[in-house]
Amino acid sequence: MTVMKLTWRLIIPSCSKGVVKPEAKPKNEVVKQSSFTRLAMLDLSYPGSMLSEDLSTSLAGSNLHVFTLGELKVVTQSFSSANFLGEGGFGQVHKGFIDDKLRPGLKAQPVAVKRLDLEGLQGHREWLTEVIFLAQLRHPHLVKLIGYCCEEEHRLLVYEYMPRGSLENQLFRRYSVSLPWATRMKIALGAAKGLAYLHEAEKPVIYRDFKASNILLDSDYTAKLSDFGLAKDGPEGDDTHVSTRVMGTQGYAAPEYIMTGHLTAMSDVYSFGVVLLELLTGRRSLDKNRSQREQNLAEWARPMLNDPRKLGRVMDPRLEGQYSDMGARQAAALAYQCLSHRPKQRPKMCDVVKTLEPLQDYEDTPIGPFVYTVPTESGSPKEDKDTSEFKKKSKKENGHHHKNHKLHHGHKHQNRSPKMSPIHSESDTLKQNYRNGLNSPLHHKARGA
Repeated sequence: MTVMKLTWRLIIPSCSKGVVKPEAKPKNEVVKQSSFTRLAMLDLSYPGSMLSEDLSTSLAGSNLHVFTLGELKVVTQSFSSANFLGEGGFGQVHKGFIDDKLRPGLKAQPVAVKRLDLEGLQGHREWLTEVIFLAQLRHPHLVKLIGYCCEEEHRLLVYEYMPRGSLENQLFRRYSVSLPWATRMKIALGAAKGLAYLHEAEKPVIYRDFKASNILLDSDYTAKLSDFGLAKDGPEGDDTHVSTRVMGTQGYAAPEYIMTGHLTAMSDVYSFGVVLLELLTGRRSLDKNRSQREQNLAEWARPMLNDPRKLGRVMDPRLEGQYSDMGARQAAALAYQCLSHRPKQRPKMCDVVKTLEPLQDYEDTPIGPFVYTVPTESGSPKEDKDTSEFKKKSKKENGHHHKNHKLHHGHKHQNRSPKMSPIHSESDTLKQNYRNGLNSPLHHKARGA
């Protein structure tokens, strides 16, 4: 399908002036209040639509800082390539540093500055959506929006800096020590708490684009949801769903949403199930480098999640068996429920949180020896006789539970450099997955927002 790219430079108005919507569209008035309260999302069907009042006035009380383009150039050293962090559908992201003298009350800190690509697939509407949502929603598991820049056609967002990057990079990057089991469960719980907060807000929010690349990690691997450009206000009153364009990412989007365009909180629950499955398996949600039956992770793995005898087939081999058997079974059973093709049979996110919380405390993770496998001339791993016998002996010794062992944030995982990582049969495939970046967006065009 051909996707038309619009040059937003031609159609984005200045933020300094309100723009009146076409008469056919009802005008939602923003009432000024001394204290900031949750605003409903406006109808943003047209890229040129704006708040009826100046944006900064409408968001008064949100504690967002309004930056100039010149200030952000200084912060990022003119968006230097040395400060480049990554690029998504919205545009490039650069690291910067804010001096404590830049704004009264704004402490000195590193930041991430996201700059809208004026010729990209996302534009003013997604930018405005993110500003409105993150200005009003504050939670330990949502990334903090510090401020924004809306100057002529330029649209930028300034966030707290997340030093560990995205879950996608941590889970699938090449030549790295695998994320330990306890860290994976901590990330799953944090992300679940973020979604639960959105779903249970006074005015519920459907995230719509929950995926590994949108989960950012701080220095302690605390998970925070980012990128709210596709978020929607949930159904109100007697409505059971929100009708919308099908947007999101292949491999994560719920099947009923793809087929009907009916968006509910259960759509997010399905996406969470896919991410939980990625944490369990170490595989991407969609991997076209695998055989046909294994390309879609949810379709391949779900039938094995409720069978303890088959669960070992889907667990990430990079964990080397160092995970809680009981915890893995419960996490797999939870993923199975979240991935149900019947939305009503999926658990609410508050129940997902309750299920994941006890998984943080299991202490039956085995302590295995570090074994380095040397490839033979044919390229297949080979162990010497002594090493093989030592492994067999160690497995017997580690067959019972070790009560005092816990992994925290990956720091107490076996300390070895990435170069000393054992060789696995799937290493080449993982390298290809990383290069190809298979999270392609869904571009189902339809009328309505």
